[in-house]
Amino acid sequence: MASKANPRYKNGNMRRKYRVRIKAMGLPCHICGQPIRYEEPSDADHPWSFVVDEIIPVSRWKEFGYNSPEEVAQDWNNLAPAHWCCNAKKSNKIGYTPIKPMGRVLIQDGEW
Repeated sequence: MASKANPRYKNGNMRRKYRVRIKAMGLPCHICGQPIRYEEPSDADHPWSFVVDEIIPVSRWKEFGYNSPEEVAQDWNNLAPAHWCCNAKKSNKIGYTPIKPMGRVLIQDGEW
């Protein structure tokens, strides 16, 4: 049985360029709003690391009028920076908002 290729990497060169471009922007996680640790490897051992998230999940491409999973995965307007852990919790949901913010409480100098 032939395995399905990951639609995110059907055009791997484009996806790599998008990833570099999003990373260079240095934006916070679009899910929780907290800073991303862009210097860390993107994996489960580094939950606050950077991943590219599809706002409309690849698995739900038909619901939103895309012609293919590849199209939704390569749509620049559908990509946003996220933490590895936030993206994992979001899964294939639309408009996911964490129940409580995932981040640190910022304390100003003199408040401690």
